[in-house]
Amino acid sequence: MRLALRLLREALRALVYPLLALRRRLASPPDGYLGVEVDGSVRDITAPPVFWDIRLWRRKPAFSLHELARALDLAVVDPRVRGILVTIREFGDGMATARSLRTMLARVRDTGRDVVVHLPMGGDTKDIYVATGARRIFVGPRAAVAPMGFASRVRYVRDALDKAGVVPEVYARGRYKSAGEQVMRSSMSDPQREQVGALLDALYDDLADGIADGRKLSREASDGIIDAAPYHVDEAVKVGLIDGGAYEDELATRLGTSAKEEDRVRIIPAGAYARARTATQFRRVGPPRTIAVIEVRGAIAHRGGGMPFSAIATDDAVIGAVRLARRNRRIRGVVLLIDSPGGSALASDRMHHELEQLAAEKPLVAYMANVAASGGYYVAAPAHEIVAQPTTITGSIGVVAARAAIDPVLERLGVVTEVVRRGARAEFFGATRAFTDDEQAVMRHQLAGTYRGFLEVVAAGRKKSVDEVATVAEGRVWSGKDAHRVGLVDTLGGFDVALARVRARVGRGAHAMEPVIVRPPRHSEPLDPPKAKQMEAMAMVASLARLAGIEAGELAPLALALTGERVLAWCDVRVGGRQ
Repeated sequence: MRLALRLLREALRALVYPLLALRRRLASPPDGYLGVEVDGSVRDITAPPVFWDIRLWRRKPAFSLHELARALDLAVVDPRVRGILVTIREFGDGMATARSLRTMLARVRDTGRDVVVHLPMGGDTKDIYVATGARRIFVGPRAAVAPMGFASRVRYVRDALDKAGVVPEVYARGRYKSAGEQVMRSSMSDPQREQVGALLDALYDDLADGIADGRKLSREASDGIIDAAPYHVDEAVKVGLIDGGAYEDELATRLGTSAKEEDRVRIIPAGAYARARTATQFRRVGPPRTIAVIEVRGAIAHRGGGMPFSAIATDDAVIGAVRLARRNRRIRGVVLLIDSPGGSALASDRMHHELEQLAAEKPLVAYMANVAASGGYYVAAPAHEIVAQPTTITGSIGVVAARAAIDPVLERLGVVTEVVRRGARAEFFGATRAFTDDEQAVMRHQLAGTYRGFLEVVAAGRKKSVDEVATVAEGRVWSGKDAHRVGLVDTLGGFDVALARVRARVGRGAHAMEPVIVRPPRHSEPLDPPKAKQMEAMAMVASLARLAGIEAGELAPLALALTGERVLAWCDVRVGGRQ
């Protein structure tokens, strides 16, 4: 049936070929500009919504960098396209994704095309960083221009917990493993300050170098621009950061040769342009061979143990996608796209096991997006090659466990807890009291075994000894640039680089294979009562975080602990502030 439909599709294409050819010609009028609009979530690659998931249809689709790259590849060889106009209203992603987009714009600029970025709502650090990949930058005339750098802000609540009578217990393996230190300490530890400082240095250098390169300034001038931000538009023009102010209806004239109406340039949506330019291409009638993309996005957890804080990558879902890619003979290689701070150590290990089997049969390249740390690095370890942006947050090879003894609070409130048990450690996982010395030893023993396993997994994947991996582990968080230097990353680049590396490993004919996101099988089992109660508890944690003015993500390890996770491979280092 599918073969018949494909034959019919190509037959119809042949019948209307003259019309398609005319459409292709009209898609690029002389001296026209491709129009690109970024407003919200940005992803390296996206999948079309599925008809049975109404939520996806209601949600605003993410902007796809892969689709943009296809349009730009067509534009740079089309002599009728004079330039690219990119309008950024809101850039909803991290610095690694921002670097990918900036690299695309700079690549087109370097071919001689005019690349223009318009920021109608103004621009913060990420917006300006992306915009410096263009030749010209215009900003809404009354908007702010604010490339003010990066900051990492963490609240330490140990003193508040002491006053409340809550006794936190955090067990970690790795000198730099800081997840949970905000509840154990009253201030930042020296190792945490060291690794956060190194990460901020890497991000800042990329920003400052990007401004210097894009605006043809010295590094000293670029540093001064960042330190003196924010700016009004006229001030930003004066220091050389932007080219001027413009409203949206003025852009066509600003891009033209003069202000006359007849000199206004035509702006063609990039998506429509790409569809028209490829409409005359006949497609393979048989089942296409593809490169699979398997996403590990969000906190890693067991199915049914979702958190209210962010996206979830459940072990069952990822394993289902891996098995589909492994069985499907039309899938010749796989890109493992990771954007995750980690989570459950057990769920990470289950994913790793399946990916290890996949890598034994097909080329597997891991691409680390904005963050692929702790459990996110664990699942990348089996890949034949690891690709990351210089601004990716990765590493954090270490494990942690956390719990809170609330019995002192309950006693203060007049709550009496009576326990009847059989077995010396029967209350180990459900206790609300402080651990005994024996129980603390048990927890440390568990973490030691899990940490050793983590080191062995990375050593096997990176073809190193455990001792070699141990020198770059200890829970240390690295930027992608530094991770490449110490051997945790093979190649620096974006999703396009990872895709090219998979194609190179596949070999003949791989250049024509398109990447396709593999969806895991759907699960219809209802949430069991214990999990439902846990989700209610996690929703309460999120509410308390909002009331206390704490970012909900800071409590994500606690939320995972509420799902019954004893040991976590979690990275809590984040870069916030004005980005």
